[in-house]
Amino acid sequence: MIKNKWYQVCLVLSGFALFNTACAQNPPLLTGQAFIAEERLVGNSTVLFNNASYLIPLQKLEELKIASVHFSNQYATVFDSLLTKYNKVQLVDGNSYTGNKTLANLTSDLKFYNTIIVQVNDADLNNADVLDFISSNQKNKNVIVAAFGNGAILAKLDAVAAPIIWTERVSQVSAMYSAEAIFGGIAVTQKLTKTYSNAYKAGMGFVTDKTRLQYTVPEEAGINAANLQGIDKIAQEAIRERATPGCVVLVAKDGKVIFNKAYGYHTYDNVIPDKLTDIFDVASMTKVSATTMEAMQLTDQGKLSLEKTLGDYIPLAVKSNKNSIQIKEVLMHQAGLIPDIQSFEKVKPADHSTDSSAAYPTKVSDHYYLRKDYYKDVMLPEMLNSPLKTRGQYVYSDVSMLFMQEVVENITSVPLNKYVQEHFYTPLGMQTAGFLPLYRFSPDQIPPTENDKEYRGSLLDGYVHDPTAALLGGVAGHAGLFASANDIAILYQMMLNRGSYGGFQYIKPEVVDLFTSKQSPVSRRGLGFDRWDPIAERHYPSKLASDQTYGHTGFTGTCIWVDPKYNLVYVFLSNRVNPSVGSKLGSLNIRPRIQDVVYEAIGKGL
Repeated sequence: MIKNKWYQVCLVLSGFALFNTACAQNPPLLTGQAFIAEERLVGNSTVLFNNASYLIPLQKLEELKIASVHFSNQYATVFDSLLTKYNKVQLVDGNSYTGNKTLANLTSDLKFYNTIIVQVNDADLNNADVLDFISSNQKNKNVIVAAFGNGAILAKLDAVAAPIIWTERVSQVSAMYSAEAIFGGIAVTQKLTKTYSNAYKAGMGFVTDKTRLQYTVPEEAGINAANLQGIDKIAQEAIRERATPGCVVLVAKDGKVIFNKAYGYHTYDNVIPDKLTDIFDVASMTKVSATTMEAMQLTDQGKLSLEKTLGDYIPLAVKSNKNSIQIKEVLMHQAGLIPDIQSFEKVKPADHSTDSSAAYPTKVSDHYYLRKDYYKDVMLPEMLNSPLKTRGQYVYSDVSMLFMQEVVENITSVPLNKYVQEHFYTPLGMQTAGFLPLYRFSPDQIPPTENDKEYRGSLLDGYVHDPTAALLGGVAGHAGLFASANDIAILYQMMLNRGSYGGFQYIKPEVVDLFTSKQSPVSRRGLGFDRWDPIAERHYPSKLASDQTYGHTGFTGTCIWVDPKYNLVYVFLSNRVNPSVGSKLGSLNIRPRIQDVVYEAIGKGL
């Protein structure tokens, strides 16, 4: 029977090394130059066959339901852990189908999976049932065979028409390489140098392109891993000084994740350790990671014009002082909008209930439900009737992105959370990103934010921290997104690629360039995006960042920065507002100092 829980992922990016933590049967993975040397040998002996339909690298991830089946591959855990970096994959031990349970039962159990990856070695292919399993499934499904072993293995696969990615070397590195190649994290470039069977002859082989992130060691990107050790010290300082109970740091350079490490715990009681897969409330990173993403795509499609006004897209704005405000003013925070509207302090006792009902449908947090149409009756009118005192000046405003949410939802007739999920997160292979995470994940996977004793009367774990977003039910243009560091890296590698990822163009390059470049005559801002600050003494976002840098921070203790000059993506996620809001993460300059370490390491090279 298919295992219900996922295998423990043993592969950990530790900052300067990839190693196994929970698989005693596997030796420590090579690091540094030794890793690169082995990877070069693997690359030179890896060949792809039967790919005339271009199944590899996998595309249209939103349409795929993937299972990975292994038998006696000793590096199956490594292989599977890499697969799960790219998309949700059900991991299956084929050895559990013996005796009364056969591989025919496995085929039956996998009937709802349209893509099956089968790991085989020479011993596996001595079992006729394994070959029959591959042959029977390739008739109706996408089947990919990952074969490990010398060339003799190919003769046993003569009858297989499905794509085969074969590597002669059997190692942890080859397991990683093959898994990454399936998703386009690494390119396949080799052809057979000699003939092994009637079906697999010298000169055969398909080449592929790199289309997604690769997961490797810093040396692969020209960085000495030892020069990144300063990240550990700064992260540990943050925890020791109680600036945050924990955090996750990710660095990607040249399309390669070279550092990804979790530190500390979900809370200061040190019960649940932070994990690479933890899902954080990213707060105002929502502005660029959701609302601005949709605005860019709609601009690309000609459905949104930066020159048009709020009145053009929001009928209720026509008779307000917001009618003539241009979309570009809103995105640059120069529309004169107030920073925020009143939240819980304005809610009356009759406006909320401890139980849900038709009259109180909006869930704010545990045992807190808001009355129907509260946003329409109270919050939206307050936004529309608010004064405009600073138009033309830069005043950072959450209200700006609340209005942008109204704009994009009126254009598409689709809620913001549903649009970005369907058009970005799911097709990109982002497995955790989205609003309202408690509908999909356990609170144990989500580091809690504030213990809100005053209004919500509970620890906020999986519920948005921002009070205005909370009153909107957790979906807002300025806050409400939750995601893991890997998901954020995927989204912003797409941005660094100028709108392309996994072989698909999500946004045209010129639109990405427009939104992320300096657009404001009175501030550093782009359109939606924050940017590098030209005032040198501010060292924002880092004293070494280039003037091309763009991204955003989040109040909960998060940031994403992309630096095209250095081909760099930097992600920092934390829950610094737990158990209450503090300022140490900022006063200690934790985020920019970690970013400085990365730039310094780049400068030092190997």
